[in-house]
Amino acid sequence: MRYSSIIRVGLLGAVVAGAAGGTRAQDVPRTYPPAAPLTPDTAANNASLGDKQRFANPSVLGMGPSKGLVVRYERMPTFGVSSSAQVVGIQNYAGEISKNARLSIKGYIPAWNHPHLKVIVGLSYEREEFQFKKMPTNYELFDNIENKGLKSTAAQIAVIRPVNDVHWYLVRVKGELAGDYTSRELTRADYSRFSAEAIYGWKRSPNFSWGVGFQYGYTFGRLSLYPAVIYNRTFNARWGVEALAPARLTLRYNANSNSIFYAGYTVDGYNYIVHLRTPLARKNPDGSSDANTTPLRTLELRETEVKFRLRWEHEVFSFLWMGAEAGYRYNYAFDAFDRTNADRLKIIDSKFNGAPYASLELFITPPRKLLEKAGVRR
Repeated sequence: MRYSSIIRVGLLGAVVAGAAGGTRAQDVPRTYPPAAPLTPDTAANNASLGDKQRFANPSVLGMGPSKGLVVRYERMPTFGVSSSAQVVGIQNYAGEISKNARLSIKGYIPAWNHPHLKVIVGLSYEREEFQFKKMPTNYELFDNIENKGLKSTAAQIAVIRPVNDVHWYLVRVKGELAGDYTSRELTRADYSRFSAEAIYGWKRSPNFSWGVGFQYGYTFGRLSLYPAVIYNRTFNARWGVEALAPARLTLRYNANSNSIFYAGYTVDGYNYIVHLRTPLARKNPDGSSDANTTPLRTLELRETEVKFRLRWEHEVFSFLWMGAEAGYRYNYAFDAFDRTNADRLKIIDSKFNGAPYASLELFITPPRKLLEKAGVRR
């Protein structure tokens, strides 16, 4: 497909998403209006428009624009890594990672867009790359992920169902392939992952919406079920807060109608399957071979990190926004577990040193003129 065709498709998806909102992993789909303007008259008109909405939704006045097509690149500088073996027969490791980068491409298209029901389909591809300062590391896990990278290909469906002008609920299900797979290994069943969330909420005013529910997924590295609370509130024309606790909390500052600042934290979890080229042998404490286990050929890699971040989103053109983000990453875990034997023991306990990070993002959003034709104020 030619680049011009790709751009037209992305614009179309973003335009339709203007009414239905987009979604990301751990994000609640947004509906317009986006960035609240500073002028009291326009803000009052937006509030009046919100009061006339017949059906409730999770979004509030002042939230940033919906995203139809998103391209993001994140990079971290050199930082230290240490690995401690948890079973006999595996070595320890200490060294430096000279590059840790993530590229993600995501697209969202509303499959159904009605006031009483909105269905958004999302597709995404993400790749995380590592480069170690000294290669080969002679550490099977790290040599493996440097050569092949860690990838995730996912599809998800989010459903927003307003009950009336106060109550709403949303359901999201996501399926993905996550690991060090190549194009020839996409059919392997052990790469598959599943996550879901369900939240019931209340729209108290155009500026306040909240809800409670649960999330089932890998936010904390391993598959788990945990409670979730949505809290979206705009206090005035400039300040607001957006939260999906405990995974994310963000304070928002609307500088004007086309520039928004954010500050807060996010908890990100990743879960990958890694197939080793050279099997690793687990041994008994005395150093002898363990007859009850087979050599390790598959590891489950659980990665959990907390990011303290500052973010700026700015309108470049009527349909194109950019996002710049910087902050500090604290790595909580980068651990490998046995997926070959049934006991699922932790094999390697790794720690990354804390490090700063930066990212750039471009995303397509509905143009102002099309929103005005549709009767949506920005």
